[in-house]
Amino acid sequence: CYRTPIMRRVPLLLLFLTLHRLRLAPAADQFTFDGFAGANLTLNGTAAVTADGLLMLTNGTTLLKGHAFYPSPLRFHRGAAGGGGAVMRSFSAAYVFGIASEYADLSSPGLAFVVARSTDFSTALQSQYMGLANAANNGNATNHFLAVELDTIVNAEFGDMSDNHVGVNVNGLVSQVASDAGYYDDATSAFRNMSLLNRTAAQVWVDFDARASLVNVTMAPLELPKPKKPLLSTTVNLSAIIDGGEAFVGFSSSTGVVASRHYVLAWSFKMDGGPAPSLNISKLPALPETTVPKPDPSKTLKIVLPIASAAFVFALAIIALLIRWRWHKYAELKEDWEVTFGPHRFSYKDLHHATKGFRDERLLGIGGFGRVYRGVLPVSGVEVAVKKVSHESRQGMKEFVAEVVTIGQLRHRNLVQLLGYCRRHGELLLVYDYMPNGSLDKLLHHQDGPVLNWGQRFRIIKGVACGVLYLHEDWEQVVLHRDIKASNVLLDAEMNGRLGDFGLARLYDHGTDPHTTHVVGTMGYLAPELGHTGRASKASDVFAFGVFMLEVACGRRPVVQDEHGDHHLLVDWVAERWRGGTVTDAVDPRLRGDFVVEEASLVMKLSLLCSHPLPGARPGVQQIVQFLDGSAALPELSEAHLGFNLQTLMRNQVLNSLSSSSTVAGNISDIPAAR
Repeated sequence: CYRTPIMRRVPLLLLFLTLHRLRLAPAADQFTFDGFAGANLTLNGTAAVTADGLLMLTNGTTLLKGHAFYPSPLRFHRGAAGGGGAVMRSFSAAYVFGIASEYADLSSPGLAFVVARSTDFSTALQSQYMGLANAANNGNATNHFLAVELDTIVNAEFGDMSDNHVGVNVNGLVSQVASDAGYYDDATSAFRNMSLLNRTAAQVWVDFDARASLVNVTMAPLELPKPKKPLLSTTVNLSAIIDGGEAFVGFSSSTGVVASRHYVLAWSFKMDGGPAPSLNISKLPALPETTVPKPDPSKTLKIVLPIASAAFVFALAIIALLIRWRWHKYAELKEDWEVTFGPHRFSYKDLHHATKGFRDERLLGIGGFGRVYRGVLPVSGVEVAVKKVSHESRQGMKEFVAEVVTIGQLRHRNLVQLLGYCRRHGELLLVYDYMPNGSLDKLLHHQDGPVLNWGQRFRIIKGVACGVLYLHEDWEQVVLHRDIKASNVLLDAEMNGRLGDFGLARLYDHGTDPHTTHVVGTMGYLAPELGHTGRASKASDVFAFGVFMLEVACGRRPVVQDEHGDHHLLVDWVAERWRGGTVTDAVDPRLRGDFVVEEASLVMKLSLLCSHPLPGARPGVQQIVQFLDGSAALPELSEAHLGFNLQTLMRNQVLNSLSSSSTVAGNISDIPAAR
């Protein structure tokens, strides 16, 4: 048969391409990156390679995600993909990582090593989903990925064990197996803890044995060799996960509400034939010591020096004015717009005399923004509490005073009355009713003080409930208190509870939304939904009131730290006793059993109902008042209704590592009571 020259060359060309493909195939199954300068990677989102050769998955911007993958897919089957003759191949990976957060013990979610059928994670969410899944498809078999996560937060919905753990995940963020971060010492076999947030680099090894379908995960500090005993081992049907002959390998990470940076410093990978190539630690780029770049001193000087000079001149002028103003001992700061607020304004002279010149012996306590003094008004003889608040900036002062005056219009026997204000120089003075019996918090938690009997406690609970009902429903506007707790309840001369501290309160018209979007309040009283939406509501106030009721009835703080440093929630503790049928055993032991069982049981069950993690499942404050005064029967609680664990839900919030007394302050701070 006659063949043209071109036809004669075709077999040779095919043979050349076949041999060339066979020569390159092994190289595609193994690679090593001792630093990523000039590396060919598929990057998306916030992922980037820094000038120093660091693979930076997240750049410190909150609520974003980043991915980095080896650009070519790898063949994980030997033989026909998906066919009867296909055999899975073993692989090994090693990488060095580092996490830098703006806080020492609080971070966004960590990062994950990923084997995935696709590099398209465009529908995945940031935050706890690590850029791998979303709320709708989390755990679905259609996701087709295997992930080894290094997680630095607790997510209740995923059942995370701690805020410093390693897990193996299949198609979602619920770990198939997990362990606290660490390694087993080769010499002693003892487990050594490691912190994922200590701002130092560490190494991780991921090994898959295709014959046993076994995934081993090992980690260790950078200076140690690979430990013999892996941290995690679990069987994984990788063939079903990637569902095909080829898959991609790489990394995924995301940020939540805390600014963090996630780095990979080096990476090696190998198909078949033993461990991944060793990484050259000496070639690794340095992990940044801080997440904030240091400014150029020369540039800083050029900027700061003129500002400092101007500030110095301005300060001299202010000092001269202050010296002149001091001649007028009782001079006040008053502007034209304050005329409409006249009835709510006190003269500085009256307050100065009332507190005996703000002497230390009149000091009641120190609040969030200043000192509080006891005083007696010279004309009326009324006892008051006067708080001196610094307000060096006059920006927004008109709106602030308007808010003070508005809250001063609240009138209820179970609310601490804000009587008015005074402005003088750099100070704002707030005047309140004086509460002679101090704060409820002191009587509940100071072991050496007097013990409130059950009748007093129940009356305080009902009184505060009436006060909250007035704020939510009975006043001309809706008032969200946003910080209901025992330390903000003061006791008058008859031991009636009065809710105070409206510093975090927000007002809005009935039938409208409050439009507030950042979380404020005290840890242990914050409703779980605030960590997701940041939007306060009547339901979030009801949640805090439920915790408050438990605090009063049990004489325990809402969050307690044990000797191991772990935090435990009072709501969970009471719920366990309810499940065991001994809910009244949670009543304050200092009462020595002297309480009305029916009332105590009502308070405990109503508290659990108010503390439900779903806002829609909580009663309204009007229902709460009806339950407490006996005009409505409390519905029976079921295990299905209380089948929740608030410990993990609360730890999922960004404030999970703060103490139970930490408060984000607002406009008008709390008023400490009499000592």
